[in-house]
Amino acid sequence: MRPKLLFLFPECWDRTALRGVATLRDEFEIVREGFDLFSFPENARILWLDARAYVDRLVRKYRRAGVAGVISTNEQYGALIAARVARELGLPGTDPLAVVRAQHKILARQLTSAALPQASPRYVTIPWTIGHAAAAQLPYPLFVKPVKAAYSVLACRVDRAAQLVSHLQFGRWEKYIIRRLVKPFNDLMRDLVPDADACDAHHLIGEEPLEGVQVNVDGYVHRGVAHCLGVVDAVMYPGTIAFQRFEYPSRLPESVQNELQRVASRALEAIGFDHGMFNVELFWRPRDGAITVIEINPRLAAQFADLYEKVDGTNPYRLLADLAVGREPRWIPREGVHGAAASFVLREFDGAVKVTPSRAEIHWLRTTHPDAGVQTFIKRGNSRSREMKWLGSYRYAAINLGARDRDDLFRRFEAVCANLSFERRVRVDLGATLELLRPGRQGGRY
Repeated sequence: MRPKLLFLFPECWDRTALRGVATLRDEFEIVREGFDLFSFPENARILWLDARAYVDRLVRKYRRAGVAGVISTNEQYGALIAARVARELGLPGTDPLAVVRAQHKILARQLTSAALPQASPRYVTIPWTIGHAAAAQLPYPLFVKPVKAAYSVLACRVDRAAQLVSHLQFGRWEKYIIRRLVKPFNDLMRDLVPDADACDAHHLIGEEPLEGVQVNVDGYVHRGVAHCLGVVDAVMYPGTIAFQRFEYPSRLPESVQNELQRVASRALEAIGFDHGMFNVELFWRPRDGAITVIEINPRLAAQFADLYEKVDGTNPYRLLADLAVGREPRWIPREGVHGAAASFVLREFDGAVKVTPSRAEIHWLRTTHPDAGVQTFIKRGNSRSREMKWLGSYRYAAINLGARDRDDLFRRFEAVCANLSFERRVRVDLGATLELLRPGRQGGRY
């Protein structure tokens, strides 16, 4: 019998990996639990998720079920729940306290500032309920973001008190959703952090604005030693903080990449992260070489997994499985079939309705670019409006491609964009149209 791997809260990238990564598909029996935060209507389950009770239920269910490991790539609550379940089952896993320290932006700043003062910006703690008088005392400009959030939700630059207060104005339903999104983290954090209520996830962090080239350092920690897989460049839509694409390998000089990896490893050490996959976001400032830690994500960056596979020949999901069952991961760089890879993020900044490409278009893509990956995130109504308000744009698709080199990569992307349509299709009533074109009908004459 194959060993069981408990996969919590699988999302779109995970489902693709479960079909395509041989280690997951052939070596393990994958047992799935949880729901996809981006898929309606199952994501409505967040409205009544009790994280403590959920952990207890999973532990009871799988204590004698022969589970060899527990994994999750979910940033919102999956990584912490997986760490707790693995700990309760006596299986290899990330220390739950390290996950809390990484995901709680104030705790992370406190620890990384002490270990890496030169790589940490000045910051302040801001309650969600701040009024204008208190907001006026803050040192502007500030880049504000929730203490616990994911995917840049509600992150923005504010230059004055009125702008901050306006940014934090929410309707009753929005307030309820925000509370429910952070409740699983808050509940589990209280079991691990003394005085957690003094600065729980119902706060924001305000930091001095940073500048430079934004990158991701990905890797894993095994037996307390950090191993970096590589550096991914993050490119924004011009004039925004919205990601346009992620490119691998990085175009930065090797010496800079080595220093970025060193700083990332020190940040992980500062929060006590000694086992598991990681993704650390950083800024590098070209004019003086300054490096600043943006945040630490204590899980595999699932969106980048097949970029590494394309260039390096091994999918990081294999390493994730190795770590989950206590095996030493094996990584050999630059053994893939591609010289460059990227994940292109398609966004709409005006809230226009988008649709899924047709079957014929998807068939063309699979035939012409069989190693391409497309994920769609089509939202409608209030969900789309809420994403526009909270993020300033609407992510409707991501396209992952590999190529011979960077120039070839962009040629392939242009070809894909020319043959895939995400625009609303207009239905034409052919009978009515022909009727209008008959001679003698108004509007049918030339």
